[in-house]
Amino acid sequence: MHGPFLYIKEGTILDLNTDIQYCKGVGPVRAQLYHHLDIRTLRDLCYHFPRDYLDLTAVTPCADCKPGTEAAVRGAVLRKKPEARLRKGLTLYRLSAADESGELTITFFNNRYAFEALKIGEEYLFYGQIRLSGARPEMTSPLVFPAGEAGGLLPVYPLTAGLTSKGVSGNIRQALAAIREQLADPIPPDIRSRYQLCELGFALQSIHFPSDAHALSLARERLIFEELFILSIALRRVRSERKKESPVRICGFQPEAFYQSLPFSPTGAQRRAVEAILSDLSSGTPMNRLLQGDVGSGKTLVAAAACLAAVQSGYQCAVMAPTEILAGQHAASFAAFLKPFGVQVTLLTGSMKAKDRRQALAALQSGETGVAIGTHALLTADVSFQNLGLAITDEQHRFGVRQRVMLREKSGDPHILVMSATPIPRTLALMIYGDLDVTLLDELPPGRQRVETYCIPSSKLERAYGFVRAQLDRGRQAYLVCPLVSEEEETSGLPSAEKTARELGEGPFAGYRTGVLHGKLKPAEKDRIMRAFKEGEIQLLVCTTVVEVGVDVPNATVMICMAAERFGLSQLHQLRGRVGRGRESSSCILVSDARGETARARLKAMCETNDGFQIAEFDLRQRGPGDFFGGRQHGLPRMRIADMARDNRLLANVQQAAGELLREDPELERADHAALRESCGRLAASIGDRPN
Repeated sequence: MHGPFLYIKEGTILDLNTDIQYCKGVGPVRAQLYHHLDIRTLRDLCYHFPRDYLDLTAVTPCADCKPGTEAAVRGAVLRKKPEARLRKGLTLYRLSAADESGELTITFFNNRYAFEALKIGEEYLFYGQIRLSGARPEMTSPLVFPAGEAGGLLPVYPLTAGLTSKGVSGNIRQALAAIREQLADPIPPDIRSRYQLCELGFALQSIHFPSDAHALSLARERLIFEELFILSIALRRVRSERKKESPVRICGFQPEAFYQSLPFSPTGAQRRAVEAILSDLSSGTPMNRLLQGDVGSGKTLVAAAACLAAVQSGYQCAVMAPTEILAGQHAASFAAFLKPFGVQVTLLTGSMKAKDRRQALAALQSGETGVAIGTHALLTADVSFQNLGLAITDEQHRFGVRQRVMLREKSGDPHILVMSATPIPRTLALMIYGDLDVTLLDELPPGRQRVETYCIPSSKLERAYGFVRAQLDRGRQAYLVCPLVSEEEETSGLPSAEKTARELGEGPFAGYRTGVLHGKLKPAEKDRIMRAFKEGEIQLLVCTTVVEVGVDVPNATVMICMAAERFGLSQLHQLRGRVGRGRESSSCILVSDARGETARARLKAMCETNDGFQIAEFDLRQRGPGDFFGGRQHGLPRMRIADMARDNRLLANVQQAAGELLREDPELERADHAALRESCGRLAASIGDRPN
């Protein structure tokens, strides 16, 4: 043997990359359960952190147990009552446990094994919720431990069906014992010392089996730092790798002629953004820039200027949007901006007729088209460009890293511009878009109206409907947003778009032209309805969040959001951005009967500000980064322990440490950086964007 516990199964030497099935007590069947948690190796298992801890350090005397609280009670079994069959399939087992202060009733349902395992006269530690049974406190189906385990913090793990916290804990204990001596710390000693971080072995042992609260705190601090540090290093390396020489150099463009062709004057923020992009395009290295701006800040104008610069230097441009509706809107906007300069704009979507598609593809391949605008259809194998120099993705939060890479690889190494109207809090921007330079459009063009926002209970809906009818009578249009599509989905009284549209059309809005729009409609039908609304054929559009990203309808002046507490604040802000796009004053009415303090505070924030970044920061503090990291839509890995909202204070230290390390060793070639280099490689592979 090469060390204690190195062999867990005879003849099998374990290391960090060993398949989890070879851990003692796992095997092939249990390994499949672990796969549901994305745990495949011993490394994955050791980094499967508890989601919570049961505090067994404070033992509560029986006499002090309060109903509605959770408590750890140490007591000896006094007596057992006969089993009681309450009804078919339900058997009750009861016993009495006592300490010096009094007695506690312990109840099990259909669990003869747990009941019989407890011996009269022996002492145990019971953990569970207290309720009253007559005058005596009672604990139902508690966790039971030997009395000697009092005084610890018991880990509670994220689970899947077939796994228990106790079983996972035992497997992790075996794995740590086997591989602890092999652990290579990805945080170099000098950084650990500077930021007072504990060593990796201590951290992993203490996060799973903390000796006390202080050890747990040290472990959490170190492991959070590690996760953010590796992420920061990996993303910085991706960006550094892309700073190679580019064959696409776009020089000599003077934007003043473009500005003079506009019927309005660009904002200072738009001019600064164009300047930054032009500098990138002429730098000799590939541009990877995020253009981020609130709803209505004028990103399309900036993108059109970049396209004109590329076309005038002999290159083509591709603009990818997440929906056909938005792609069509962009095609119209770009065509209007670029028409004075003779640039051909071609729309390419999945629902095009075969003949139109063939003509569009031929125009792209021949170079006749200067700017191609489309959906995911731009990524299909039959799409080829003669000389693609600039690739733009809009609403970047809806595309993963892989899709951006696919577009970039369509032709050599074009410049990349990504745009997003989803306000990402400044504390998250670098982590989400760490491989991109960030430009912020922080001014709204003249004429954009502040949308007055109100929150009302459903009891005032009739009054709100009266306000909407008055707007429609003046020739305006309105949205009404529901959280669900159809009444088959309706739960807990939540409104659906289909049912609401029918009821409004037959009731409060009888005689008005109403329409319904949701994501389950076919693309052609969605496009038809949205065009009808844009052209004024529909006065009231009852819809779901499918309109979060949609065409501009300047004539729409009011929006009602039903069950507003069911939406994230950033999503509500995006929805609200559908109105206020013309010169008429506009309103957004949030309907909610939520009584919880958190929900009320969130909706109050919506009413108090129209600044999307302030709202995003508030949403981050209230809800965490879920709205921004949903699934893996950003291409980032699942965070195992770090929380961007809670751990905000660590980000500055992490960024400083990452920057200093890469300045000294940009290729991570030093021997003491080998573990960090390996960790960054695994991370790059996991997000599908390994630097090349």
